[in-house]
Amino acid sequence: MKIALIGYGKMGKAIEEIAVSKGHEIVLKIDANNTSDFTKENIQKANVAIEFTGPDTAFENISKCIQWSVPVISGSTGWLAHFEKAKKLCEEKKGCLLYASNFSIGVNLFFEINKQVAALMEPYDNYNVSMTETHHTEKKDAPSGTAISLAEQILAQIGRKKKWVNETSSEASDLIIRSERIDPAPGTHTVSYESSIDSIEITHTAHTRKGFASGAVLAAEFANQKMGIFTMKDVLGL
Repeated sequence: MKIALIGYGKMGKAIEEIAVSKGHEIVLKIDANNTSDFTKENIQKANVAIEFTGPDTAFENISKCIQWSVPVISGSTGWLAHFEKAKKLCEEKKGCLLYASNFSIGVNLFFEINKQVAALMEPYDNYNVSMTETHHTEKKDAPSGTAISLAEQILAQIGRKKKWVNETSSEASDLIIRSERIDPAPGTHTVSYESSIDSIEITHTAHTRKGFASGAVLAAEFANQKMGIFTMKDVLGL
């Protein structure tokens, strides 16, 4: 499979290493220094594009791939205000978009555990739920996309929580997400349920970027020659 990498930072390099080790070919690498190479002619040399950039450029990058008929895998966070527009464009162009806030297989299993725990805890209002996410200092957005996904799962299950906030709050209906930026920290997410009697916590800790990179390559293999809008649940059959 021929892959274009849109975003060639630490994550892009990790994806390249995994992809090449699996026999795939990287035919295009785009970063801030060669954006002029992101052309229709160049991107169409690839069977699939993997996009890991930032909140300000992700939607434009994804749109170009869809318009130019290249399936796109995106792990960028902070751009989801435009997701419905990307979805509509994908449907109009009969393209392929696979978005995940986190491509790690372990994190996607953690999502399923989080939903089950939240459902179990819903009747017990003496437990207050909150979250903490810790990442490296280069991470551009807070809270992380993974934390937001976890929070939205909790809100869907626990009716006494109405919205998430990335700050201290005295409102009982607020789900607090605490963001910490510490080096080196690929990513840790903890969901805590606290009562006056005891505490329950579930935690996922990434040790390296390889888990994210491996999942992104797996997603690219899944999306090759497909049409539609997909998530990692589709890739993993969850």
